[in-house]
Amino acid sequence: MIDTLAFLGEFGDAVDFIFNTRETREGREVGGSQFAELTWTHVQLSVAALALAAAVAVPLGLVLGHTGRFGFLAISVSNVGRAVPSLALIAFFIAYLSVGFANVMVALAVLAIPPILTNTYVGVRQVDPDTVDAARGMGMTGGEIVRRVELPLALPLIFGGVKTSMVNVIATATIAPLAGVVTLGDPIINVSTYGDAGRLGAAIAVAALAVFTEVSLGALQRAVTPRGLKLSARRNRFPISLTRRARATS
Repeated sequence: MIDTLAFLGEFGDAVDFIFNTRETREGREVGGSQFAELTWTHVQLSVAALALAAAVAVPLGLVLGHTGRFGFLAISVSNVGRAVPSLALIAFFIAYLSVGFANVMVALAVLAIPPILTNTYVGVRQVDPDTVDAARGMGMTGGEIVRRVELPLALPLIFGGVKTSMVNVIATATIAPLAGVVTLGDPIINVSTYGDAGRLGAAIAVAALAVFTEVSLGALQRAVTPRGLKLSARRNRFPISLTRRARATS
């Protein structure tokens, strides 16, 4: 452990493991650049799984929410999907589809679909019916109403589902080494090779990735939220102060 981190004890040793390569008793180099490769694989797997889940769940949720059909079925399937243990699902894919990056990605995508599907469906259904009727009265087709009215107004809830799914995927990807994909879960599972420093360092990295994802997607969610929804949310949160400001400017 480097001297500057010695006063931090095991935590300092874990931080040192993240940034500096060391050699195990078997002569294998771990930590440092090797740790960076594990992190990159972890990020690739998580992003790929989320992209696949969003590509399936968002269009499906928009269609179901717009038509109002099969809503109960969509919510029920999502609830069942949330109840399936992630380890059992990955074990199922290993047993019937073999190991590998693509199979683990599909398994994680299945776990990520329920929150996105549910939030998309609920977000579209919560759009004011008068707004939809006004758009229809202006001559918009069903597809135009979905793209130009319902999707923008449902974006905050959709991003809420995406954030929940991404954090779940990042956490669940730690068991990917059991299916042949070496991610940040490898130091957590193979303590005999990486030691306690590797296990704690991997846990710190996974937690940091989850927090970074939460903050980044939260900022993106605020950026894409229509201005009218932001003003409405502020008005509901601070009704008295905004009323006084409106009177003062009138």
